[in-house]
Amino acid sequence: MKKRLGHIFLVDDNHDMRFYLSDMLIMLGYTVDTFDNANAFLDNAMDISPAVLLLDMRMPGINGLELQLRMESLGRKTPIIFISGESDKDEIIEAFRMGAVDFLLKPFNREKLCQVVDKALEMDRQRNHEFVKTDVLRRSFETLSAREQEIFMLIVQGLTNKGIAEVTGIQPGTAKKHRATIYQKFQINTSAELISQCQGVDLSQLKVTEENAEQ
Repeated sequence: MKKRLGHIFLVDDNHDMRFYLSDMLIMLGYTVDTFDNANAFLDNAMDISPAVLLLDMRMPGINGLELQLRMESLGRKTPIIFISGESDKDEIIEAFRMGAVDFLLKPFNREKLCQVVDKALEMDRQRNHEFVKTDVLRRSFETLSAREQEIFMLIVQGLTNKGIAEVTGIQPGTAKKHRATIYQKFQINTSAELISQCQGVDLSQLKVTEENAEQ
């Protein structure tokens, strides 16, 4: 049994191209869903990861750029690789401006296709990993009081209890107690572990509780 390398959504109104590409990609070990238009993709494709969207630029109805914009508005982050038989410079520039991973002009060879597909799948794996890591951290962060959230942010900056006391105006002993509570809620024992959990996470995404900080 071939190892599954990742999932590919193929959207192209050309039947022969869909058949050729899907057959080749499946033989190479990818899983593939095909759609002959953008609406079919939007109505039926599940938001899974790791995945990549192989997207034809010029199609009847919603074209490639319009689908790319629609996905952005829906918050769907699946990486997009455009494939096109003919596209002008402005279309290519706009596709990259909106975040396309690559733009392949037909005909393209199998090696180049697999190279960019694997690159996009790895990007999606990393994005999903970061999303899950951020979500786990956010859930623990939301169990903290407003004061604990404030001290959490200072701990990950490397401040000692004395340093936290100087910044917040509380006693070092109080800072120590808050630190111990934070460690307990995050199921860790050291600040190094907490800092490690925060690596690669945009801490600005953590919603700070809006209430007066308790002592």
